[in-house]
Amino acid sequence: MTRFNKLKLRFLSTPTDFSWNELSVLLNALEYKETQSGKTSGSRVKFTHPQFEPISLHKPHPKPILKSYQVKQIQEVLKDRGQL
Repeated sequence: MTRFNKLKLRFLSTPTDFSWNELSVLLNALEYKETQSGKTSGSRVKFTHPQFEPISLHKPHPKPILKSYQVKQIQEVLKDRGQL
């Protein structure tokens, strides 16, 4: 099993400790690019894809762990787009 498949399975299990770095790796593998809207964007980050609408999130802080609602929302979006 590849690293991507392991990460995808972990993501689909809705873990309570899924990190921002893991999300970045997962979305980058799905051809999303992480972008910020300039100096004043703060913790707001968009993941853009050439074929789909961007995914907008607030980068978690001070700990880099995503909230469970964020994981569920991203799961829904990716499933609706046929990417998971």
